[in-house]
Amino acid sequence: MRNFSFVNPVRIEFGRGKEKEIGKYMSEFEAKKAVVLYGSERVRHSGLLGVATDDLKAHGIEFVEVGGVKSNPVLSKVNEVIKIAKDFGADSILAVGGGSVLDSAKAIAAGACYDGDVWDFFTGKEPNKALKIFDIITLAATGSEMNTGGVVTNEQTRQKYAIQAQCLFPKVSVINPELQATVTPEYLVYSASDIIAHSIEGYFTASYHPELIRMQIEANIKMVVKTTEILLANPDDYDARAEFAWAATMALNGFTYLGVEGYSYPNHMIEHAMSAVTDCPHGAGLSVVIPAWMKWYKDKNKTAFERFAREIFGLKTADEGIEALKAWFDKVNTPTALKQLNIDDKILTEIIEVANHHSKDWGMSDIYTNDAIAEIFSYAR
Repeated sequence: MRNFSFVNPVRIEFGRGKEKEIGKYMSEFEAKKAVVLYGSERVRHSGLLGVATDDLKAHGIEFVEVGGVKSNPVLSKVNEVIKIAKDFGADSILAVGGGSVLDSAKAIAAGACYDGDVWDFFTGKEPNKALKIFDIITLAATGSEMNTGGVVTNEQTRQKYAIQAQCLFPKVSVINPELQATVTPEYLVYSASDIIAHSIEGYFTASYHPELIRMQIEANIKMVVKTTEILLANPDDYDARAEFAWAATMALNGFTYLGVEGYSYPNHMIEHAMSAVTDCPHGAGLSVVIPAWMKWYKDKNKTAFERFAREIFGLKTADEGIEALKAWFDKVNTPTALKQLNIDDKILTEIIEVANHHSKDWGMSDIYTNDAIAEIFSYAR
């Protein structure tokens, strides 16, 4: 393994009923005034929001509720809530929802402690101070509950970029798999695609990859494949839901990149352009991009692709592994072709243009030129 420094201070509270003690957890970190951030009103109708806020009241934590965070969260909403947080004098933020809500919460937490434009933190400047971040995760996908990153789209510039800093680690993340049982089949498989994408970026692109880390990634992917199929048949299977949820966390909490060298995130770079232009679900865009990118990239690291085919699907060749993954995406009914997302040639031209800008900003333009991106998308028709 290559040299590394690793710190992950996030406290995970995992299991049934843990959300009922969120006020207790927050009070242990001396939270006094919190913004409670959520997406749709489903969390209110389900009773989850009330459970959380009742415990905040029980522990003397003042709060203001703000809803309306959308999938593929946007900068305008982040700026709206930053003002609310500042006016309220918040010292903390509680995200109740999925990765979009928590990603927004991280940006808000940084922006509420900053006098400038929060977008500065997405374009080179690193925050060194933030509100205390807490979350109750209702969708397993992004891994945001145990990392320092968050992704937001600037609607004006069509840039879908990330904020990242040590001060954005959540203090406590609550993962109760029972809260995720109402996730629709569509978003379950989109989540599976996202988890797989987090797992394979380094696996295929790294110039050096430790054996132990490869084995951990393979175990994660196999668990996602297995539990996705179980949950499609029986959404109330707690054990499968729990393992799926933890696989999502493990895919992007830093463990699967320890000692890894020379890797990049091309699938995410390309998909971010897709969802910035079309607002398609992130996981749906990834399931279109991944097999196409794999076909284009396979000869650059054939050994890893052959290993993937063998370890994940029991096959031999790189091409067989790629086709097996695409077939599995088709089996669970997540898109694998541009037409399934209603992306025509005109829209695709816009996506390629945005992806070309992203590749420059992500430091990947030496490989992902305009022509290369267009060629990758040719495999997704």
